[in-house]
Amino acid sequence: MHPFKTLIIEDEPAQRKELEWLVSRESGLQLAGTAESVEKAIELINRSSPDLVLMDIQLKDGTAFDILHHFPQPAFRIIFITAFGHYAIKAIRFGALDYLMKPVDQQEFSQAIQRLKIQHDPYFSERIGIMKQMGQPEKPTDMNAQICISSIDSLQLARLDDILYLEGEGAYTKIHFRNGKKITASKPLKHYEELLPADYFIRPHQSYIVNRSRIDRYLKSGILVMEDQSEVPVATRRKEYVVNLLTTHR
Repeated sequence: MHPFKTLIIEDEPAQRKELEWLVSRESGLQLAGTAESVEKAIELINRSSPDLVLMDIQLKDGTAFDILHHFPQPAFRIIFITAFGHYAIKAIRFGALDYLMKPVDQQEFSQAIQRLKIQHDPYFSERIGIMKQMGQPEKPTDMNAQICISSIDSLQLARLDDILYLEGEGAYTKIHFRNGKKITASKPLKHYEELLPADYFIRPHQSYIVNRSRIDRYLKSGILVMEDQSEVPVATRRKEYVVNLLTTHR
């Protein structure tokens, strides 16, 4: 396999030097250039035709979204770099794309590179599209938007509104869909609680998250009956919360 021609897009000199060092230590990567602004990044990518771009999310003159606007279907792979846990991270998680938090840990960097080397990703363009769609903080939630669900052996694209409910299973989450399909995602339930829009998805029990618009009825015994007649328990301490929410918003 030929070395990954790698670009670094980073406006902080110290962090840029650190990324250069990490690239130099990683077999299979070849540094082809660096840029510190949106304009220079676009020029460098067009000129270099890279295999991999290490891309800071927040630059002084814009963001990674501004760069990707010029590459609707990028031929290169991306690992995002950030110091902030803001809306951009949520957008990246929706697309199940790789990102690293600053300061970048060498072991985590190596693991991210290894994933790139072994994974064929036929959905990469779609996942970038999901990220772009979700990376707009002013945009209201669109339940027709897609999310990329990562399981042990595959990636699944799914509409938010097709999710019926999610069931936590330790370090994994079983996601139940309206058509009866089930996917075991390789992320805990907490990951999806932080990711899914709180105005549509509620957590009635520590082990469940449900799509509120797909609830058929609430039984006073403490059960939510979903539209497919499956049943989700409501924790005793959350009964009042669930009843108030359903009464107020339905």
